[in-house]
Amino acid sequence: MSRIGNQTISLPEKVSIAVADGAVSVEGPKGKLAWTLPESIELSQEDGTVTLKRRDDSRQTRAMHGTSRALVANMVEGVNKGFSRKLEIHGVGFRAKVQGKALDLQLGFSHPLAHPIPEGITVTVEENTKILVEGIDKHLVGQFASDVRAYYPPEPYKGKGVRYADEHVRRKAGKSVQ
Repeated sequence: MSRIGNQTISLPEKVSIAVADGAVSVEGPKGKLAWTLPESIELSQEDGTVTLKRRDDSRQTRAMHGTSRALVANMVEGVNKGFSRKLEIHGVGFRAKVQGKALDLQLGFSHPLAHPIPEGITVTVEENTKILVEGIDKHLVGQFASDVRAYYPPEPYKGKGVRYADEHVRRKAGKSVQ
Protein backbone atom coordinates (compact mmCIF):
# COMPACT_ATOMS: atom_id res chain seq x y z
CA MET A 1 0.00 0.00 0.00
CA SER A 2 1.50 3.31 -1.05
CA ARG A 3 0.80 6.04 1.46
CA ILE A 4 2.12 8.80 -0.78
CA GLY A 5 0.54 7.45 -3.96
CA ASN A 6 -2.95 7.30 -2.44
CA GLN A 7 -2.97 10.95 -1.36
CA THR A 8 -4.92 13.36 -3.55
CA ILE A 9 -3.43 16.47 -5.14
CA SER A 10 -5.51 19.62 -4.83
CA LEU A 11 -5.36 21.95 -7.82
CA PRO A 12 -5.10 25.70 -7.15
CA GLU A 13 -7.51 27.97 -9.04
CA LYS A 14 -5.20 29.07 -11.84
CA VAL A 15 -3.67 25.64 -12.50
CA SER A 16 -5.02 23.24 -15.13
CA ILE A 17 -3.95 19.67 -15.80
CA ALA A 18 -4.46 17.61 -18.95
CA VAL A 19 -3.67 14.00 -19.85
CA ALA A 20 -3.28 12.91 -23.47
CA ASP A 21 -1.74 9.59 -24.57
CA GLY A 22 -0.02 9.07 -21.22
CA ALA A 23 1.53 12.53 -21.17
CA VAL A 24 0.60 14.81 -18.28
CA SER A 25 0.80 18.55 -18.91
CA VAL A 26 0.29 21.08 -16.14
CA GLU A 27 -0.19 24.76 -16.92
CA GLY A 28 -0.26 27.64 -14.45
CA PRO A 29 0.64 31.28 -13.96
CA LYS A 30 4.42 30.64 -13.97
CA GLY A 31 4.56 28.37 -17.02
CA LYS A 32 3.89 24.91 -18.39
CA LEU A 33 5.43 21.52 -17.56
CA ALA A 34 4.95 18.12 -19.19
CA TRP A 35 5.86 14.58 -18.15
CA THR A 36 5.14 11.09 -19.48
CA LEU A 37 3.13 9.02 -17.03
CA PRO A 38 4.14 5.34 -16.68
CA GLU A 39 1.78 2.97 -18.50
CA SER A 40 0.75 1.18 -15.31
CA ILE A 41 -0.41 4.40 -13.57
CA GLU A 42 -3.64 6.19 -14.45
CA LEU A 43 -4.60 9.74 -13.51
CA SER A 44 -8.16 10.86 -12.76
CA GLN A 45 -9.34 14.41 -12.14
CA GLU A 46 -12.55 15.55 -10.44
CA ASP A 47 -13.67 18.71 -8.62
CA GLY A 48 -10.25 20.35 -8.39
CA THR A 49 -8.44 17.24 -7.13
CA VAL A 50 -6.20 14.77 -8.93
CA THR A 51 -5.83 11.11 -7.95
CA LEU A 52 -3.32 8.60 -9.26
CA LYS A 53 -4.16 4.88 -9.23
CA ARG A 54 -2.19 1.83 -10.27
CA ARG A 55 -3.58 -0.76 -12.66
CA ASP A 56 -1.89 -3.79 -11.07
CA ASP A 57 0.12 -4.70 -7.98
CA SER A 58 3.44 -5.66 -9.53
CA ARG A 59 6.59 -4.57 -7.74
CA GLN A 60 7.53 -2.03 -10.42
CA THR A 61 4.05 -0.49 -10.46
CA ARG A 62 3.96 -0.15 -6.68
CA ALA A 63 7.36 1.54 -6.80
CA MET A 64 6.22 4.02 -9.44
CA HIS A 65 2.89 4.84 -7.76
CA GLY A 66 4.25 7.13 -5.05
CA THR A 67 6.95 8.50 -7.33
CA SER A 68 4.44 9.47 -10.00
CA ARG A 69 2.18 11.17 -7.47
CA ALA A 70 5.11 13.14 -6.02
CA LEU A 71 6.29 14.23 -9.48
CA VAL A 72 2.81 15.43 -10.50
CA ALA A 73 2.44 17.28 -7.16
CA ASN A 74 5.81 18.97 -7.74
CA MET A 75 4.70 20.00 -11.24
CA VAL A 76 1.51 21.56 -9.81
CA GLU A 77 3.45 23.43 -7.12
CA GLY A 78 6.10 24.53 -9.62
CA VAL A 79 3.72 26.14 -12.11
CA ASN A 80 1.81 27.79 -9.25
CA LYS A 81 4.58 29.03 -6.89
CA GLY A 82 7.91 27.94 -8.37
CA PHE A 83 10.97 26.56 -6.59
CA SER A 84 14.14 28.24 -5.39
CA ARG A 85 17.46 27.20 -3.91
CA LYS A 86 19.94 29.53 -2.21
CA LEU A 87 23.69 28.99 -2.26
CA GLU A 88 26.42 30.82 -0.33
CA ILE A 89 30.09 31.11 -1.22
CA HIS A 90 32.58 31.26 1.66
CA GLY A 91 36.27 31.97 1.18
CA VAL A 92 38.60 34.90 0.57
CA GLY A 93 38.48 35.94 -3.08
CA PHE A 94 35.68 33.53 -3.91
CA ARG A 95 32.90 35.18 -5.93
CA ALA A 96 30.28 34.63 -8.59
CA LYS A 97 28.54 36.66 -11.28
CA VAL A 98 26.11 36.02 -14.09
CA GLN A 99 27.56 36.63 -17.55
CA GLY A 100 25.05 36.12 -20.33
CA LYS A 101 23.83 32.50 -20.22
CA ALA A 102 26.53 31.30 -17.79
CA LEU A 103 27.35 31.58 -14.10
CA ASP A 104 30.97 32.71 -13.77
CA LEU A 105 32.54 31.28 -10.59
CA GLN A 106 35.93 32.24 -9.16
CA LEU A 107 36.68 29.63 -6.52
CA GLY A 108 40.43 29.83 -6.01
CA PHE A 109 41.37 27.81 -9.07
CA SER A 110 43.81 29.13 -11.66
CA HIS A 111 40.92 29.66 -14.07
CA PRO A 112 37.34 30.91 -13.76
CA LEU A 113 34.56 28.33 -14.02
CA ALA A 114 31.71 29.14 -16.42
CA HIS A 115 28.71 26.96 -15.61
CA PRO A 116 25.98 27.20 -18.31
CA ILE A 117 22.50 28.18 -17.10
CA PRO A 118 19.84 25.88 -18.64
CA GLU A 119 16.56 27.11 -20.10
CA GLY A 120 13.84 27.52 -17.50
CA ILE A 121 16.23 28.55 -14.72
CA THR A 122 16.80 32.09 -13.43
CA VAL A 123 20.03 32.78 -11.52
CA THR A 124 20.70 35.97 -9.59
CA VAL A 125 23.80 36.86 -7.59
CA GLU A 126 23.77 39.28 -4.65
CA GLU A 127 26.86 40.65 -2.89
CA ASN A 128 29.05 38.45 -5.16
CA THR A 129 28.61 35.53 -2.72
CA LYS A 130 24.89 34.77 -2.52
CA ILE A 131 23.40 32.82 -5.44
CA LEU A 132 19.64 32.41 -5.89
CA VAL A 133 18.47 29.71 -8.32
CA GLU A 134 14.76 29.88 -9.31
CA GLY A 135 12.57 27.93 -11.70
CA ILE A 136 9.36 25.94 -12.10
CA ASP A 137 10.99 22.49 -12.45
CA LYS A 138 12.08 21.19 -9.02
CA HIS A 139 14.50 18.66 -10.50
CA LEU A 140 16.21 21.22 -12.73
CA VAL A 141 16.60 23.77 -9.90
CA GLY A 142 18.01 21.17 -7.51
CA GLN A 143 20.34 19.67 -10.10
CA PHE A 144 21.75 23.07 -11.08
CA ALA A 145 22.36 24.01 -7.43
CA SER A 146 23.99 20.63 -6.79
CA ASP A 147 26.26 20.98 -9.84
CA VAL A 148 27.43 24.44 -8.72
CA ARG A 149 28.05 23.19 -5.17
CA ALA A 150 30.06 20.23 -6.53
CA TYR A 151 32.76 22.54 -7.95
CA TYR A 152 34.00 23.31 -4.42
CA PRO A 153 32.03 21.60 -1.61
CA PRO A 154 32.58 23.12 1.85
CA GLU A 155 35.67 21.75 3.53
CA PRO A 156 35.62 20.97 7.26
CA TYR A 157 38.76 22.83 8.43
CA LYS A 158 38.19 26.45 7.33
CA GLY A 159 34.65 26.11 5.98
CA LYS A 160 35.60 27.43 2.54
CA GLY A 161 33.51 26.46 -0.46
CA VAL A 162 30.02 26.61 -1.93
CA ARG A 163 27.21 25.54 0.39
CA TYR A 164 23.44 25.65 0.55
CA ALA A 165 22.15 28.58 2.61
CA ASP A 166 20.53 26.25 5.17
CA GLU A 167 23.46 23.80 5.29
CA HIS A 168 25.48 23.40 8.46
CA VAL A 169 29.12 22.43 7.99
CA ARG A 170 30.69 20.50 10.86
CA ARG A 171 34.11 21.93 11.53
CA LYS A 172 37.13 19.89 12.57
CA ALA A 173 39.92 21.04 14.83
CA GLY A 174 43.22 21.70 13.12
CA LYS A 175 46.64 20.55 14.26
CA SER A 176 47.34 21.12 17.92
CA VAL A 177 50.75 22.17 19.23
CA GLN A 178 52.13 19.93 21.95
